[in-house]
Amino acid sequence: MANSKKHKSALSEKEGVLQTDITDGLAISKIKTKRKLQPSVEELVSGILSQDISSLSRAITLIESTNANHTKKANDIIKRCLPHTNKSIRVGITGVPGVGKSTFIEVFGKYLTSIGKKVAVLAVDPSSSITKGSILGDKTRMEDLVKDKHAYIRPSASGESLGGVARKTRETIILCEAAGFDTILIETVGVGQSETAVHSMVDFFLLLKLAGAGDELQGIKRGIIEMADAIVINKADGDNIKRAKIAKVEFNRALHLYPEKDSAWQPKVSICSALYNEGVSDIWEMIMSYYDMTSKNKYFEFKRNEQNKYWLLQTINERLKSDFFNQPTIKKELEKQLQLIENNKTTPFVAADYLLNL
Repeated sequence: MANSKKHKSALSEKEGVLQTDITDGLAISKIKTKRKLQPSVEELVSGILSQDISSLSRAITLIESTNANHTKKANDIIKRCLPHTNKSIRVGITGVPGVGKSTFIEVFGKYLTSIGKKVAVLAVDPSSSITKGSILGDKTRMEDLVKDKHAYIRPSASGESLGGVARKTRETIILCEAAGFDTILIETVGVGQSETAVHSMVDFFLLLKLAGAGDELQGIKRGIIEMADAIVINKADGDNIKRAKIAKVEFNRALHLYPEKDSAWQPKVSICSALYNEGVSDIWEMIMSYYDMTSKNKYFEFKRNEQNKYWLLQTINERLKSDFFNQPTIKKELEKQLQLIENNKTTPFVAADYLLNL
């Protein structure tokens, strides 16, 4: 006899619970409570001055934003932090890719925190010219320093700025100083035009070099050596020690041929091995010797004032450029002029004159 009961499939679908206005409201309420609202300028400034890293990071994000509302807020934060700045020494660190900048900065940073310093590392990460993206991998390469409570690492995408210097690095320095960091290390992408920009925002400019990578005075711009306050030959370990010592002698000879610096400081050459933590403390002693000397002859203060003047002019240039390209008329006419150039009906110079005279 057939079973009259209908067998339901285990795969049958049950009707779900309908969402009501009440449950929707509860869900939205929970999301709102979980998602912290953007803090005010007062809250961020208060957090920065009390050395809260979260507030510092959020403020730097506002500075790096291209949103007009964020820019206004960022400017207010910078203005309020300014009275609490200029209490640090700023060191620019550059060198060709592969010279060991990240390893050196980590070991150097750890040494500085061990002697009671608070270190902020502003690492500029190169942006792809094709995808416009950046890996921002400096934190992963500085595993020990990133865990140090007396250190702060902030990688920033270089974007379209000249040579890879992050557009807002100068403002970031101000916030880091206000947050109590007394040593600011700025890492550049590599040897190139970015060094001029970094040189304009630091007190001491350090050039990392490799021994045995070809003729020591070739493959590097004369201008970079002229800007350097010290040349450090890294990776002086193992079989490379002899080559590093020879390179040190060659660079010392070369540096004496350059004109005397306005600071009256004679650039020094040192060797170190970041991998084995050798010679790192000597570099800090060298920087301190520079600081003591330039503080006494007033050059340190003079250079800071020159930096501020340079930053003023750079800010005006950036603002004028931004305002120009954001004008609706310019946007429209620029497209037309680009099309005319493509069709060989005008030249870049004539097109530029036309746009500037609009």
